[in-house]
Amino acid sequence: METTKTTVPVLELCGIDMHYGYVQALDSIDFHVNPGEVVGLLGDNGAGKSTLLKIMSGAHRPTGGKVQVHGRKVELDSPSQATAAGIQMVYQDLALVDALDIATNLNIGREILRKGIFGLLGFVDHKAQRKRSEAELDKLGVRTAAMTRPVEMLSGGQRQVVALARSATRVAGDHNGVLLLDEPTAALGYEQTQQVQALIRRMADQGIAIVLVTHNLQLATAVCDRIAVLNRGRKVADIATEDTDNDALVGWITGARPSMFE
Repeated sequence: METTKTTVPVLELCGIDMHYGYVQALDSIDFHVNPGEVVGLLGDNGAGKSTLLKIMSGAHRPTGGKVQVHGRKVELDSPSQATAAGIQMVYQDLALVDALDIATNLNIGREILRKGIFGLLGFVDHKAQRKRSEAELDKLGVRTAAMTRPVEMLSGGQRQVVALARSATRVAGDHNGVLLLDEPTAALGYEQTQQVQALIRRMADQGIAIVLVTHNLQLATAVCDRIAVLNRGRKVADIATEDTDNDALVGWITGARPSMFE
């Protein structure tokens, strides 16, 4: 007798509604992402992508529906609760501290203190932080500038890589979490976009689940395993990337193509 292997989604949203007064921003959205999967979240401006992303990251609480992480229902009332559940958001502004070096940015919030009395006084062990950062970046296959270089001296692509790597190190582990990426290549050139694209795939290969919000169809079709499309607060498509094309995606985004679920 054959048994079917099932994968429990890392993150699953069931019947999500979101109201702002009389305006319904999201209408019964079902969405999930599996371990090691990259799911693109596409839609025109006002489609509901940002609202759904804010619900996943704990910035907004939905009006209705439920959120599950690794099969367990969770209440994401704040970004800190989402972080505790293994969900990391990488914003368009990257949230890096320009004046600090790469290693310090990678270790913000999880600093290594020096041993003894200096640690009790809050002195940071910068050498240990640099060593840990180098090991973590090597695991991700990331090559950046020296760990001591200030972020303000990095290129746009290097800054994006540092921001992605910082979040990836926080969700990697025995129970890999979720990375939420909001337009990660919006301000990058072709070569820098290729670098970020390769990093996204490497992170997915290590078991990290990734949700990618982007207007770049070329990036979505190149890096995503599956694509979900929102239109006016409703999910109109959820399909394997290999089973669709740009014309179909544009049709769902603009509303010219009927929903898959009607």
